[in-house]
This record gives sequence, structure tokens and C-alpha cells, in this order.
Amino acid sequence: MRWTKLLLLGLAAAMLSVLLVACGDDDDDDTSSSDEPTAAAEADAEAPEPDGGPAIKLGFSTWPGWLPWQVTEEMGFFEEAGVEVELVWFEGYLDSINAFAAGQLDGNSQTLSDTLLSVAAGSDQRIVLTNDNSTGNDQIIVDASITAIPDLVGKEIGVEAGVVDHFLLALGLEQEGLTLDDVTIVNLETGAAASAFAAGQMDAVGVFAPFTTVAMEREGAHVLFTSGDFPGSIPDHLAVSGELVETRPEAVQRIINAWYMTLDYINENPEEAIAIMAERAGVSVEEYEEYDAGTTLFSAEEAAAAYTSGEDFSHLDYAAREIATFLLETGFVDDEIDVTKVLDGSFTNAYLSEMS
Repeated sequence: MRWTKLLLLGLAAAMLSVLLVACGDDDDDDTSSSDEPTAAAEADAEAPEPDGGPAIKLGFSTWPGWLPWQVTEEMGFFEEAGVEVELVWFEGYLDSINAFAAGQLDGNSQTLSDTLLSVAAGSDQRIVLTNDNSTGNDQIIVDASITAIPDLVGKEIGVEAGVVDHFLLALGLEQEGLTLDDVTIVNLETGAAASAFAAGQMDAVGVFAPFTTVAMEREGAHVLFTSGDFPGSIPDHLAVSGELVETRPEAVQRIINAWYMTLDYINENPEEAIAIMAERAGVSVEEYEEYDAGTTLFSAEEAAAAYTSGEDFSHLDYAAREIATFLLETGFVDDEIDVTKVLDGSFTNAYLSEMS
């Protein structure tokens, strides 16, 4: 892999020394030996030396933009990148957020809004990788009586308060000159909200894939609007602790390298990769392909562009400011959040530099 060249100079030199010594002692014509390195030696020379630190614990949960981590693990890309990672699977997304904030993980796959909430609560977290944009997988699903956004006024809407679909709901209402005060929020964990709506216990629900499938089981249920109507408003990321960034930056770099190795594999082997991700999500390949269509994975170039400063949702700093304002205005945080310390695109930029 091209990205390994900067990491491997020392190892390559060491391997060359070993080979020269081994070959220099053999002066006869023994045809069983060869001056050419073996395939095993070549493979060893291509793998960077292990990071050497303890295993890094990364949490992830059911979201199409994060399920590629399962491919990373199963295809051995962490090892190939030279870093030991322990992936920790969470059935409930909120559990992963809480575990990271409590210091039980070194990093977690989570949204921008949830990262900002944790930072506001005192957790030192850095977004070192932007995985994707939700382009339809976050949805406001309603019953048959609701045909337009103004019909939501006075209705009960199940949503996990403070997280991405709460923000999506606010964006949709704002588009029609309404606010969250015009509806009644029923605060439920996303999976529970989907089930409650499917059982007819509320008028609408805000959910993300794959819980959208559960919500749509209700007769007459239909999608009112999605994240696809507000491009860039819901980006998804890998956040790691500030301590990890400061004490083991090379390990963080290798994790980012492994991610982009994974995307290359997915692009080249889509059937095999989708099968791995569908199994991890507990859905069929056909169902997963539907979810995948509503998530846009970022190439390294697209991710780097997202880290640049700008004045629309295609730029993470703008999205962070908008979400921080939402959290402040809705009372989820008491003070303004300094978003400048949260976004760290240096590792993606370093990957691109190594690949050039």
C-alpha cells in the first residue's frame, strides 16, 4: 500500500540488513537457497511495525456509515495498518455514547450533535474522521392523517431528545415557520420510539435506519421528509479522546489509514463487503442495500473538503455551529460550545499527503 511508505523506512532497512547477513554467509552453489527474498519476507516488509501501545477500544453501532468497521476488522486492515484495535459493538447507540463519555472507550462512532453534547458536558473529544453524510436514512415518519409539515402542529412525535432526528425535526419545522414548541415531543430511545409508533402510540416519529423499517410496519405510515431534504445536516464521525490524540497520534493515524483501506476494499468487493455489514446489522443483504442508498460515504478527498471552513452544511464547522445553536436554544446545553477544538482534519490530510 502506498500510504505505508513513510511508516516503513526503518523496518525496510532492518529487514534488508537481516537478508544481507543471511545471504552473505552462503558462498557455495546450493540451489536450495536464493538471493531473492521469500514471499513471507516481502509480506513482512510491507506491514508497518505494530504501534506497541495497548489495544484501542472503539465503539460502534447500527448505522450504515459505521458498519464498514466490521469489514476493517474481519479483513485484517487494522493489523495491516499496524495498530491493535478492539471493536466494541453496541446494540443501542445511546449506550455507546455514554460508554465513551464515561471513559470506557478510547473512541466511538457518533454524530456531530452527540459529540457536541458530550463536549458540553465536559468530555474531551475530537472528531478525527468524518465517515459519511446521512442522505435519506434519517426520517420523519408519520401516520396516514399527516400529509404536510404544518399537519404536525399539536401532534405527539416520538424522538430521542437532543440527538440527530430531533435536530432534523427542528429543521423541517423551521422550513415552514414552525418551532419545536408547536409539537409535543415524546422522548424515547430511537428503537423504542420506532416500536411505539408502529404500535400506534403516537402520531409521528423521528428515526434512523434500520429502525425506519420498524416504524414503516404501521398501516398507513409514510415518510414526511428525510435528511436528504437537508443535505449535509447530519454528518457521522469517529470521535476519539483528546488524550489519545495527544499521546498516541501515530496510532490514530493508522486507524484512519485502516478506514480508507476498508473503503477501497468495499469499492472493489461490494458483494463480499455488504454481506459482512448486513450480518453485523442483523438484516438481509437486500435490506442493507436499501439502507446503504441513504448514506453517502466520504472519500478521503470529500472528507478533507468537509473539514474546510465554509458557510453551508457541506462544511463541518458550519454544521457544528448550527447544531451548537440548536442545542443551546432548546436547553440541552447551558453555555455556548467552542466547536473549534472538536474538529481535527489533520489525520485525513496526512493520509492524502502519504497517498500522493
